[in-house]
Amino acid sequence: MDYVLITHEVENYAEWKRGFDHAADLRKAAGEVNYQVLQYQGDANRVVHFSGWQSHAQARSFFESAEVQKIRDELGVKQPTFIYLNQTESGVL
Repeated sequence: MDYVLITHEVENYAEWKRGFDHAADLRKAAGEVNYQVLQYQGDANRVVHFSGWQSHAQARSFFESAEVQKIRDELGVKQPTFIYLNQTESGVL
């Protein structure tokens, strides 16, 4: 599995989260397998979206699509940073 880490600021977390949840079927159809949403401590509008994808190519295609860029704009996403990651190890302590 391939992973993507996205960090960004949003104008209003509650509005962004509603839109994020609404897009779940789009993300799944595009190849997203699992996700986590985290907020910066002390700043609820600074968001981290960490997700597993079937492939980096599918993730890039999704995130770079005009449709998703439009959704981000509508949801008040400010300057997202995308980091594409390969897992080297996993464990539970």
